[in-house]
Amino acid sequence: MNYYISPRRTYLTRRWNGETADSAEFTLPVDVREEEAAYIISALVPGMKADDIRLQIDDNVLTIQGVRPEDEAPYLLRELPYGTFRRSLRLPVEVDGDAAEATVADGLLTLRIPKAETALPKTIKVISK
Repeated sequence: MNYYISPRRTYLTRRWNGETADSAEFTLPVDVREEEAAYIISALVPGMKADDIRLQIDDNVLTIQGVRPEDEAPYLLRELPYGTFRRSLRLPVEVDGDAAEATVADGLLTLRIPKAETALPKTIKVISK
């Protein structure tokens, strides 16, 4: 059985996305979940270590950036992204950036960013007279 792999598909995909053949920047896909007291953000970062990723929270905008180095080995088909990436997300409420936690395990970056005390719902006790 023979398998034929055409490099043309990858070239066309890059061209449709507005990238040139020399472009090595990609968009980092993320999942964002809201819990009662925090936001949970997950991103796939295959083959990357914690030192390769830079996180910043400024004025409720989370920025994730880094570099996935290009491997010089010859490929028959190459679909995994490489190069630099930068993704900014505006969070809808005030967050406590000082209490944020981030981990990288098995190619998955997971951030837990707690909401600020001012953004949490307040319970008001009603007193009868």
